[in-house]
Amino acid sequence: MASSKAYLDFILDQLSNAEGITYRAMMGEYVVYCRGKVIGGIYDDRFLVKPAASARALMPDAREELPYEGGKMMLLVDNVEDRDFLKELMEALYKELPEPKKRPAKNKKK
Repeated sequence: MASSKAYLDFILDQLSNAEGITYRAMMGEYVVYCRGKVIGGIYDDRFLVKPAASARALMPDAREELPYEGGKMMLLVDNVEDRDFLKELMEALYKELPEPKKRPAKNKKK
């Protein structure tokens, strides 16, 4: 089941207090970024984040769920109504997660 654009729009609105939130559509789902770092995504109309220590500390009772078959376990964010909490969660994840790896430049044919 693909995620709805309406749920994506709802989550993006709830994250509007956090700095640098963007997304990319991917196979009917949405990957969510914070200032260029992948922090999670929208999968089957669920907001899931990477299971980093900071996310676990802020959501000690969060359920681990698979985003899709064959994916890695992620944490379900069930407190999506609280914008201040979501901003705190995004900041904590941003600080903890590594910078994205740089992709090597493709060779251009002449």
